[in-house]
Amino acid sequence: MDEVVQTISKIEENYKLFQQQQFTFIRALERTREEAHDLIKPVSSINQVQCYKDHHCYNSTDKRILTMFISICNDLRNLCHKMEHVHPGDCVTNGLLEKCKVLLNDSNDFTALRATYPHGVVNCLSLEEAKNRYGGVVSLIPIVMDTMREWITYTKRNMLHDVTHGHATCKETPTSQTAPARHAAAQTSISNKNAAQLQDRECSKCKCEDPHLNSKAPWRPPGKHPY
Repeated sequence: MDEVVQTISKIEENYKLFQQQQFTFIRALERTREEAHDLIKPVSSINQVQCYKDHHCYNSTDKRILTMFISICNDLRNLCHKMEHVHPGDCVTNGLLEKCKVLLNDSNDFTALRATYPHGVVNCLSLEEAKNRYGGVVSLIPIVMDTMREWITYTKRNMLHDVTHGHATCKETPTSQTAPARHAAAQTSISNKNAAQLQDRECSKCKCEDPHLNSKAPWRPPGKHPY
């Protein structure tokens, strides 16, 4: 988990540098789209950006910023695979990872994506740019990173819960082990009681057979008896 946190922090640092150059990124897309005669449709996939860079980019600055975008997407994709091996996951974490995989698929259409507060990437665009051309491409990375942060927070909480639950189980063990002792003590008490009752019965029987305790005189035949 520590490796995942360190990796996403590093990606976030790279993204901050990229975000500071958003105007350069948009201008690079404008020029390459013009070279590709593709100014009508919005930028809708990672493959499309890759195509602009490989076949319609003749400016080193444009190539650098387009490469930076693709590189961050690749880093996020690799992080997805790493996350799968960190924790077995459940329906929540698996759903979050699946969302990231779909968004980062080379051919996925991200035209309708819009990053919202606290991200201001869409607000930096003009209304026409945000609505018809670049709203999706600038929203992809922040939305994916938010989803990954949600995965990390949820997984950490579950792992902490598992550890706490394990400690609670250990604490309960001595209590459960006292049950046989109590049972043995109860059996001992019952045995002592039975022994006492048996002793009482023996004493009572003894008293009944003790001639000195008999209230009647022993039977004697009629006639005179010497004293």
